[in-house]
Amino acid sequence: MTVAAQFEIEYLQYLDADGQPVRDLPASCDPQTLLTLFKQMLYVRTFDTKAVALQRTGKLGTYASCLGHEATHVGVGASMKTGDVFAPSYREYGAMFMRGVRPRDVLLYWGGDERGNDYARDADAAIDFPFCVPISTQCLHAAGAALAFKLRGEQHVAVSSCGDGGSSKTDFYAALNSAGAYKLPLILCVVNNGWAISVPRSAQTGAQTLAQKGLAGGLFCLQVDGNDLIAVLEAMRQARERALAGEGGTVIEFMTYRLSDHTTADDARRYRGEQEVKDAWLVEPMLRLRKYLTGLGLWSEADENAWKEECGARVDEEVNAYLNTPVQPVEAMFDYLYADPPPDLLAQRAAALALENRHG
Repeated sequence: MTVAAQFEIEYLQYLDADGQPVRDLPASCDPQTLLTLFKQMLYVRTFDTKAVALQRTGKLGTYASCLGHEATHVGVGASMKTGDVFAPSYREYGAMFMRGVRPRDVLLYWGGDERGNDYARDADAAIDFPFCVPISTQCLHAAGAALAFKLRGEQHVAVSSCGDGGSSKTDFYAALNSAGAYKLPLILCVVNNGWAISVPRSAQTGAQTLAQKGLAGGLFCLQVDGNDLIAVLEAMRQARERALAGEGGTVIEFMTYRLSDHTTADDARRYRGEQEVKDAWLVEPMLRLRKYLTGLGLWSEADENAWKEECGARVDEEVNAYLNTPVQPVEAMFDYLYADPPPDLLAQRAAALALENRHG
């Protein structure tokens, strides 16, 4: 038999769980940059903890926690440049904050207010796509943006992220196939946190790695330790440079773990073991980067305590801004659906206004 094709998937890691380098660090690895991003990761975790508390006290709707994903999300966001486009799913707050989305925007969204997707016009996020709850449809949106960049001759990339379960959707495959066929500047980030809600990664695909799925479309593929910020940054740097050099798109599988429930409406204890979660806490991203920076003399317990206090104050400001945002008028739910509303919708709008005026 003649072998038609063979492939290997490289695994990229620089820091082990104890914060020790396992290979030479990339030339682009700047300790001060790592320190800044570590502080951002702590800020994201502070926000995430507060958001869960808000949901538990009835001040927020169902919320998708990002606990354990901080290195992947912050690293992806930090690697993007002005003019690039991000198409997120619904828990990449670390990346979104790096793009200029405010925590109050995220809280508005999960509080049921679509103005949470109305990002600041002077932020990089102004051209990004909004939250996307339908699984992996955002990958197609990013592929479309990448095609626009290529047709216009613009030196930008489109980045999208999905979960391990999302990589089994037809939308994901269509996006990567388009990227391969047209050599698009697209980076597809598969955040493999082990679980597609209650379905383990082993039960939802027969692929040995999720990264290799990109091979079917002719994309470059890489598997990365998603708990290692340095590896995340380097993988994204390589993918972006490759795309801008006209070499096409990349699929990156970031190996991490969902330390929280899938959302606040979920109870992960029903489907995964306690020991599995305990083991994941031993390799989580904050732990290793904290040890690495402490070893360099750039971080201490006193630094962390002071920064956590500052993070708490900053998050509280955002929470107060969210809670004090005036509720939209009742007619807002009708006014942004159609340019020319049908008669039945206009009748509903009039009835809603009459009811509000009667009780207002």
